Amino acid sequence: MIDIKGLTKKYGNKSIVNDISVQIQPNKITSFIGPNGAGKSTLLSMVSRLLDADTGDVLLDQNNVKNMKSNEFAKRIAILRQANFFTVKLTIRQLVSFGRYPYSKGRLNEEDNRIVDQAIEYLNLTDIQHKFLDELSGGQKQRAFISMVIAQDTEYILLDEPLNNLDMKHSVQIMKILRKLVDELGKTVVIVLHDINFASVYSDQIVALKEGRLVKNGPTHEIINSEALNEIYDMHIPVHMQNGCRFCVYFDSHISKSG
Repeated sequence: MIDIKGLTKKYGNKSIVNDISVQIQPNKITSFIGPNGAGKSTLLSMVSRLLDADTGDVLLDQNNVKNMKSNEFAKRIAILRQANFFTVKLTIRQLVSFGRYPYSKGRLNEEDNRIVDQAIEYLNLTDIQHKFLDELSGGQKQRAFISMVIAQDTEYILLDEPLNNLDMKHSVQIMKILRKLVDELGKTVVIVLHDINFASVYSDQIVALKEGRLVKNGPTHEIINSEALNEIYDMHIPVHMQNGCRFCVYFDSHISKSG
């Protein structure tokens, strides 16, 4: 379990994350949702040690992450940031192999290669594993980066807006893969999402932020309702049930159409 205790982050006089405490339950998908500027990515960055908190602590299975050695931490938590840039020319396989660095230090053994093969296959990239990243579509590239995270073979996977710039087909592919990681491999996934319908359909738990504060936290069915969503987004969002899933209708159905 990840136990977030009183995390705060300020830039100058502006509070980006304000005294947030929340527990991330194991073997579930937890989605961070909220308006732009709510502090979602900043909170995820502090949990993953990419960013130092001004105050507060993050406990990983009761161990303070501040006290963990970098290599030990990298074997427990993997993070995929919003923007990933490589200045060198890499193939998918070379990229995914980076996920084994905490174990291999760049010298892959037979077990490392086996895990790389599995991660590539899990993301349906086997046939194109020797293609270079700059030859890939947006969806293929995103799957390659997620494959690298899987190859890191951590209990906890943190993803910051992995659906950015993806079309509907590829977004669904990614969310289905994340769901499989939890259901089949027992991983714990924490994901920053803008689309509340993806959060509704695929998440077990939702953490909702607004203006740097925690406003809602609980099982998905408790958060995806019009009253809670109005508190989070300051707008009325009808929620409809279809095939056992809650869907949010956040457009204005009364807009007139001309032509």
